[in-house]
Amino acid sequence: MGTIKKEILIGFLVSFVATFGGIFLYLEYFSRYGFYETLDFVKEGKLYGKLLSLAAIPNLFVFFIYIKKKQDNRAKGVLFATILIALTTLILKFF
Repeated sequence: MGTIKKEILIGFLVSFVATFGGIFLYLEYFSRYGFYETLDFVKEGKLYGKLLSLAAIPNLFVFFIYIKKKQDNRAKGVLFATILIALTTLILKFF
């Protein structure tokens, strides 16, 4: 695998880790209710898209860190993952 593709893949994977970290942070620390209660509210209200869009906020920080460090290919991976998350959010809105 070429170094450019490897760098993009690293950015892509870091973006997903940041998104899942954002989900955990929201459910654990920013919700008024407990972790599992909030998960139940998300399931009952079908709020998956809203939770996913909130959880993608850490990608913004990751993206700017990569830009500042001049790691443009990793930033591209973060951008691709964020676009994929946005499309997933759009699809979840209609289902």
